[in-house]
Amino acid sequence: MRRLNRKKTLNLMKELDAFPKVPESYVETSASGGTVSLIAFTTIAFLTIMEFMVYRDTWMKYEYEVDKDFTSKLRINIDITVAMRCQYVGADVLDLAETMVASADGLIYEPVPFELTPQQKELQRMLQLIQNRLQEEHSLQDVIFKSAFKSASTALPPREDNSLQSPDACRIHGHLYVNKVAGNFHITVGKAIPHPRGHAHLAALVSHESYNFSHRIDHLSFGELIPGIINPLDGTEKIASDHNQMFQYFITVVPTKLHTYKISAETHQFSVTERERVINHAAGSHGVSGIFMKYDISSLMVTVTEEHMPFWQFLVRLCGIIGGIFSTTGILHGFGRFVAEIIFCRFRLGSYRSTSVPLPDGHTSNHLPLITDNSTH
Repeated sequence: MRRLNRKKTLNLMKELDAFPKVPESYVETSASGGTVSLIAFTTIAFLTIMEFMVYRDTWMKYEYEVDKDFTSKLRINIDITVAMRCQYVGADVLDLAETMVASADGLIYEPVPFELTPQQKELQRMLQLIQNRLQEEHSLQDVIFKSAFKSASTALPPREDNSLQSPDACRIHGHLYVNKVAGNFHITVGKAIPHPRGHAHLAALVSHESYNFSHRIDHLSFGELIPGIINPLDGTEKIASDHNQMFQYFITVVPTKLHTYKISAETHQFSVTERERVINHAAGSHGVSGIFMKYDISSLMVTVTEEHMPFWQFLVRLCGIIGGIFSTTGILHGFGRFVAEIIFCRFRLGSYRSTSVPLPDGHTSNHLPLITDNSTH
C-alpha cells in the first residue's frame, strides 16, 4: 500500500515537472548554436561581474524636513590666520538675537609666520584643487561623505621649527557656541569691548600702515567637527591689495544629519558667496576694514543616509540577466536560422531550371521532369 502511494506521488510530481528532459539522441547541435552559446555565456559572465560591482557600491540618499530644533547652540569651528600681529586684531560674534556680543573666549590667538612651509603649501594646493573639482562635479560630495572617518584630518600639518621666520601673523583657532540665529563673525582691528548699545573695537591705537587683512582660512565649519569632511572655505587664501580692505563672506548654513557605514554625526553644510572691496569714504565706499562672515541658518534640515542594494534585489537582477540573455539569444538564433533557410532554399530552387519535354502528340511540357532511379545512371 505504501509503495502504491509512493508511486502515485512520484507520478504526480512527474506530471508537475515544468522542465521536461529531452533524450540526448533527439538533441541536434550545430556550429551556429555553439557560437551563439559562447557569446551568451561571455555576456552573462561580463554582466554578472558588473552587477556584482554595483551590488558592492553604495549611494547617498537625501531627505529634507523642517528643522524643529531651535533651542540648542550652534558650534562654529575656526582656524584662520591673519597677516597682522595678535595684539592688533580681535575676533568676536555679534548675534542678531541679542544686542550684546557673544563671547569669543573659546578662540586662541597664536603668533605664527604667515608664510607656509613646503609641506603645508602642498596640502593647501591639494585642498584648492579639490575645491575646484567640487564646484564642477557636485557628485564628488557623496564620495567625501562616504570616505569621511574620525581618524582622518584635513588640517594643516604642524609647522616645522624654523628660527629664521619671525611671527608676523596671528592664527585664530578654536571653537565657540552661538544661538541658532543669524549672526556675524568678524575679525577686525583692535580688541572688542562690549557695552550696552552694542560693541566696539579699540582701533585708535593701531596705525593704518599696519593694517593688513591678508588671510588664509585653513578650516571653517559649523556643528560637530568631522575630520575628513572638506568645507567650502577650507584652503582659501586672500591677499589684500590695500591697507583699508574689507573681505565679506555671506554664508547659508544647512543643518545636516550624516549617517554612513563609517560615521554617524550631526553637522552642518553651508554655501558661501564672497565679496571684497577697498574702504574709501571719499569715493562712497564706507565700512570697516576686516574679515566679516555673515551667516544665516536655514529652516530646512537635510538627512544624508548611505544605502546599499539588498541581497534579494541583487539575486532578482542576476536572475533577470541570466534568463533574459538566454531567451534573447535563443530568439535571435532561431530568427537567424529561419532567415538563412529561406535564403538558401531560394538558391536551391533557382538551380533547377524548367525544361521542355516533347510529347508523342507533338506538344511540349514545361513541367520539371521526374527524377527516377534510371535517370541517375
